[in-house]
Amino acid sequence: MATVRPLRPEPAVRDPALSDRALDNLRFIRETMERAGTFTAISGWGIAAVGVLAMAAAPIARLRPTIEWRVGTWVATAAACIALSLWATATKARRSELSMVSGPAQKLALAFSPAMLVGALLTAALLRIGATDLLPGVWMLLYGTAVVSGGAFSVRIIPVMGLCFMALGTAALFAPPAVGEWLMVAGFGVVHVAFGIQIARRHGG
Repeated sequence: MATVRPLRPEPAVRDPALSDRALDNLRFIRETMERAGTFTAISGWGIAAVGVLAMAAAPIARLRPTIEWRVGTWVATAAACIALSLWATATKARRSELSMVSGPAQKLALAFSPAMLVGALLTAALLRIGATDLLPGVWMLLYGTAVVSGGAFSVRIIPVMGLCFMALGTAALFAPPAVGEWLMVAGFGVVHVAFGIQIARRHGG
């Protein structure tokens, strides 16, 4: 009697071209999702620290003998705050395994930068013509615009913070000069601290 042997299927032959196409498709999907996503590594504690630094700088600026020195103090503080915020965000991004040069991060930076550049140019122009009373309003309006624009590519609470700065900047434009400095303390100090703590609690630091 003949023995019946089960037929074994031929082992599948791997098609290198098909594998390459699959990897290309996966890479394309990943890059598309990355470009369409948001950058969630903004450091809330970094934003809060910026607020504390701004509040510490306010009395120092008021003690400066000339308006140029006072403006210089705020400009130096702004540079230090940007460096501090970038460092805190980079630290959070590393901890969260997110890239600082990803698609959303690049979009955030590109949206944030133009208003800040305009702010620097207007600062120089207003100093040249002696219209320094307008600086608090201009600074907060343009910073708020930058935050709203950049925040479109980050967590939802960021644009809300930007709108608060725009509201304070609008008030500062029409307020007496002495009030403008206090509004800057409220904006660059208190608003940063309040929103920074909320961001840290809701989004992991």
